[in-house]
Amino acid sequence: MLARVNSGAVYGVNAYPVQIEVNNGRGDPGFVIVGLPDAAVRESKDRVWTAVVNSGFRPNLGRVTINLAPADVKKEGPVYDLPIAVGILAATDKIAIPNLGDYALIGELALSGEVRRVRGVLPVALEMRARGKRGIIVPADNVEEAAVVDGIDVFPVRHLREAVDFLTGQLQIEPFRVNLTELLAKGRQTHEDFSDVKGQETAKRAIEVAVSGGHNILMIGSPGSGKTMLARRIPSILPEMTLEEALEATRIHSISGTLGRHQAMVLQRPFRAPHHTISDAGLLGGGTHPLPGEVSLAHNGVLFLDELPEFHRNVLEVLRQPLEDGHVTISRAAATLDFPSKFMLVAAMNPCPCGYSGDPKRECRCSSRKIQDYRNRISGPLLDRIDIHLEVLPVDYKELSGLKRGETSETIRARVCESRQRQLHRFRDCPGVYCNADMPARMVQTVCKLDSAAADMLQMAISELNFSARAYDRILKVSRTIADMDGSESINSEHIGEAIQYRSLDRTMWI
Repeated sequence: MLARVNSGAVYGVNAYPVQIEVNNGRGDPGFVIVGLPDAAVRESKDRVWTAVVNSGFRPNLGRVTINLAPADVKKEGPVYDLPIAVGILAATDKIAIPNLGDYALIGELALSGEVRRVRGVLPVALEMRARGKRGIIVPADNVEEAAVVDGIDVFPVRHLREAVDFLTGQLQIEPFRVNLTELLAKGRQTHEDFSDVKGQETAKRAIEVAVSGGHNILMIGSPGSGKTMLARRIPSILPEMTLEEALEATRIHSISGTLGRHQAMVLQRPFRAPHHTISDAGLLGGGTHPLPGEVSLAHNGVLFLDELPEFHRNVLEVLRQPLEDGHVTISRAAATLDFPSKFMLVAAMNPCPCGYSGDPKRECRCSSRKIQDYRNRISGPLLDRIDIHLEVLPVDYKELSGLKRGETSETIRARVCESRQRQLHRFRDCPGVYCNADMPARMVQTVCKLDSAAADMLQMAISELNFSARAYDRILKVSRTIADMDGSESINSEHIGEAIQYRSLDRTMWI
């Protein structure tokens, strides 16, 4: 007898349907899986058979052939265990499932028959909804993740026996529901707040400018000056994630397996801080079966690179594409995959190898040659893609010991959102442009209108400081953001002057 069971698999950040065909034929007992299975899928025949027996079923097997269609796409992982087990039972006449085609199944089986959580449930649920399936049966530990998809019933199961009894009508399982409004409200709660930061008013102003316009930022300061503390609080002043942004981020984390158990969605903007020993594949994504890297896990959030010069040069250089395009393209012989990677880059570095160059209280012991070599580990083209260079000075004892608290993140975020709304209104007819940092070069001259004094100041700065053409565009974009924060339609000399001050490395290190 032939049985067909619906399932799904992940390709990049999307899913595609997989139909599992199980045929129980005559002849000596055997178990064959075809359809380009990888090692984990091939091993499932022993795992599934043991789970079926330990769940109390005794199918009479002849030669069982299992085909995973489409047969020309490689199938990976243990996600097909549950649908294969159900297909075997349906094909051997042990159970009758009249409406099996209305459902999709996904899940790994333990030898006891327990259904274990798997990766990529959210994109599979989205694909099954698009295919018009009535419901999807998922591991209980994945149910919250799948239930955020509206328009398809999601049924959680903990054991193979539960799945079979539900499909045969012997057990009633209510579809699992989540309240998206309540979920998003929970996502607004943050534990890091800018009110904890003592002093650093100049740094907080520069960070507010960066967040308001979506600009990348590099902080330079001696150890202990507060660079990491400032960076970790940046997500708390970013605009709250929309439902669409949350689903995009959740889809990536679902595929990567970084969602927590019973976690429905990524509710807060991601903050990723990889160690400087990371490889280019770890940062961009890749592997034999390509998975998203850190730049994609930071999608719609913040990627923090601490000790920037300590990263391998080739790792830093591969950042150029995601910084410019907002996505990563990974090419392999069998396929080319695109992963979204639209993030705010926040980097930090010491001013020299010992960390105390320019420190008012500690002496630097590095030679000028060592300092220059250290700083030159960051290439000019990469530096050009960072809009704001911020010098973070040590906080003195008086400010540290003071009882006065700074502005809260909520107050700063309100100003950021007001500025972002102006930008959204300005770019309402420009697809893919949501903030000033997204502006293509062709729009810069039109949007960034300077008064005469501002134009003269910028001309003098370009000629005297030898800025690159890309740095020129960055200055105009940052000055546009500063003008938006002031509620000004035109850019004046004060806005240009502040934007130029945020190119400190161009002025002092690479001229």
